[in-house]
Amino acid sequence: MIQLLFLVLFAEGVVALLLMVKVGPLRELAMRTVDQVKTGKGPATVKTLACTLSVILMSSVTSILKIQNRGLKLGTVSPMDQVLWRTHLLEASLIGFTLFLAFVIDRLHHYLGKLITLRKTGNTSREEVEKLQMENRSLREKEEKSTAEMKKLQQEVAKLKEKMKKLKSETEEHEKKASAAEVHVNALQKQSEELLLEYDRLLEDNQILQAQLLSRG
Repeated sequence: MIQLLFLVLFAEGVVALLLMVKVGPLRELAMRTVDQVKTGKGPATVKTLACTLSVILMSSVTSILKIQNRGLKLGTVSPMDQVLWRTHLLEASLIGFTLFLAFVIDRLHHYLGKLITLRKTGNTSREEVEKLQMENRSLREKEEKSTAEMKKLQQEVAKLKEKMKKLKSETEEHEKKASAAEVHVNALQKQSEELLLEYDRLLEDNQILQAQLLSRG
């Protein structure tokens, strides 16, 4: 029994050490081993063993107390009782340390599992943050590109406005020239009509003069 307890205590110490200190892939192996113990029928088996060891521990403590009481009553402890007392004390100590290490392993496994989950969550959050930052950069690049295109369009619109103003001024100038030409044409038509009237008058005077000359001859 004592040799078995030493073996169990040694195994638990190794598992607890591997959980506390990361030695290559051994921590993951220890975590998987404890996971397997905690799945299926493992928890029931562990509880049964813990109850059995607790009963043995209580029995050993009771035996130790009985031997001590017997020694107090007799005033001396026989060599046999001393051997039994030391055996029960060693057995109780080993069982106590075994149960304590089992509890430590359980808590280490629990908190390491939480730590691994938090790290995975942190990595996922970090990836999401990096993804959001990349999307933000892409949006900024698109915004800068859109701003550059808007500036380019504004410049083109400004150029078109200048061309429109120039065309409008040229059109107004052409209209003014057309109006001036129309006024000039009207003036020429008026002068032509006056010249025609003067020509008709001169023809009439010429005919009168010719008639007078013929009558005198």
